Amino acid sequence: MAQQFATMEEIYNLMAEALNMPESIVRNLIISFAIIAFVLILRFIVLRIVYRQVEDVSLHYKWKKNLTYIAGFIAMVVIGRVWFEGFQSFATILGLISAGLVIALRDSVNDLAGWIYVISRKPFDIGDRIQIGEYKGDVVDKRLFKFTILEIGNWVDADQSTGRVLHIPNQKILNETISNYTAEFEFIWHEIRVRLTFESNWEKAKKLLQSIAEKYSQNVKSEAGRQLRRAAKSYMIVYKYLTPTVYTRVEETGITLTIRYLTNPRRRRGTEEKIWEDILRVFRAEGDIEFAYPTTRMFRRHEEGPVRPGGEQSEESTDGKAGKS
Repeated sequence: MAQQFATMEEIYNLMAEALNMPESIVRNLIISFAIIAFVLILRFIVLRIVYRQVEDVSLHYKWKKNLTYIAGFIAMVVIGRVWFEGFQSFATILGLISAGLVIALRDSVNDLAGWIYVISRKPFDIGDRIQIGEYKGDVVDKRLFKFTILEIGNWVDADQSTGRVLHIPNQKILNETISNYTAEFEFIWHEIRVRLTFESNWEKAKKLLQSIAEKYSQNVKSEAGRQLRRAAKSYMIVYKYLTPTVYTRVEETGITLTIRYLTNPRRRRGTEEKIWEDILRVFRAEGDIEFAYPTTRMFRRHEEGPVRPGGEQSEESTDGKAGKS
């Protein structure tokens, strides 16, 4: 062993003379290059093992990025210990390595914290329909670093599936608001607005809309009531009425009757379609109910004459000029 050290010392001395540099600097340079080579080889071996065990490409990228940060930090700390006497303390080295690991693995640590929150607090489960930030969909998978949803909405109307699968890091749970459509209480309130002209018999129309809404809510009330009692054990959810209601509102363009009713979020588009079809059939048979829609009225003054206050028109003479009132 002593002979080996002597040999290394001789190598250091020879290289120092050849490079015209102090022997201590040459020794530190050689050790530093050896440390870098060792760390790179170790990183390569770990990545090869990960690639064989994990098929997810996104996890490949995450492991590669994090291992690069870790390898760089460890190499920096160990090389620093070689060059600076202040790094001789093992406790200092260990503390710096730990801090570096936390910094380098910040995303992974946050993902792990999000996963712990998911399994402990259970803000959603497999099969739930959720929205987190701008993403909406049905949860189809939960893993250590991410969860997966089958996307709904986006360019598709009425919360129907787009067919895309979204992989969302668990750390999003800690930073974004989570909306759950189906947990505990598997119904949502939906509204359909029907706008009528001011001349329509709105009272009759309101009764007809109420009847149609009740037709599609017969099986909802009992099930919603049962789920509401169950949800009340975990959350302060209180609804006084679960039956559909029709509200009246006067607007500039007509009378708006709004149907408000409970529906399953996955059946929202289907029930809305059936209700609208019934509305079209019923209103078609009524002569005193008309839909309001944007219209434009053209006024020809030279034909109809000037308009008096109150909307009345003055008489016109045969030569096109307004007559005396």
